[in-house]
Amino acid sequence: MTFYLGVPEPAWLARTNVPLFLARPRLARIQKLHRARGPWALDSGGFSQLSNHGRWTLTASEYAAQVRRFVDQVGMPDFIAPQDWMCEPDMLVKTGLSVEEHQRRTVDNLIQLRELLPDLPVMPVVQGWTTGQYMHCVGMYADAGIDLTREPRVGVGSICRRQATIRIGFLLNDLHRAGVSRLHGFGMKLDGLESYGDRLASSDSMSWSFSARMRYEPCPYQRRGCRNCLHFALEWRDDIVGRWPDHDCPSSTAGELAPDPTQSPRAPPSTYRMRRTTAAAVNE
Repeated sequence: MTFYLGVPEPAWLARTNVPLFLARPRLARIQKLHRARGPWALDSGGFSQLSNHGRWTLTASEYAAQVRRFVDQVGMPDFIAPQDWMCEPDMLVKTGLSVEEHQRRTVDNLIQLRELLPDLPVMPVVQGWTTGQYMHCVGMYADAGIDLTREPRVGVGSICRRQATIRIGFLLNDLHRAGVSRLHGFGMKLDGLESYGDRLASSDSMSWSFSARMRYEPCPYQRRGCRNCLHFALEWRDDIVGRWPDHDCPSSTAGELAPDPTQSPRAPPSTYRMRRTTAAAVNE
């Protein structure tokens, strides 16, 4: 399984060679992005869109234009999540729509994005709440001419907040039996990874951030604490992937962290003192 470390800072793409997972809103707010040093994948930010607005505020064309800019500046991602519609009960309350309508809009969006971005790896996502609904979504893709058994990767949506339950394991088993086996698990937590990580081709997680917020010791790398610390995130990641004997994840120690491209290099102390001395002499 390939494990993508969820991170909040786009500049981290240029600092490490481990696979990273970033959300569209984080990238969209930065005009000039840095080239990725290693593999990366793009999350659409759909959970925030539906939670905050009850709908997508971006059209498929607007989303595609943003994705195109990201790819031009950052590099080709392993996959791009579509503008899917989550099917948790609270999401249905926010949108006022049915599970089937969420599924239909998810499938339709994939078709639109693949027409707009034919050269980019836009990944299909199956949505639902019950196992039967997920299997119905697989059928909806088939009716649209998309054979999920032939896709290099298929996302499984609406599992983030219930992944430790036994039902998710049954769902993944049923998808495998249907031939949909190259699965990506969104927003994984440790319980979920330990329970059924072997049935996923890839996953992503930002659970390190919660661990960092709960840390009471001072961060040895920065004054702001560990909750926004790349060093802490990589150490957490190495500990997690080290538990899996067959993981397809390079160690973060494979290369030292590159300098932060958003920070200007500081002058050596001697140079700094020399500039102050020169400036004082001129002012006299």
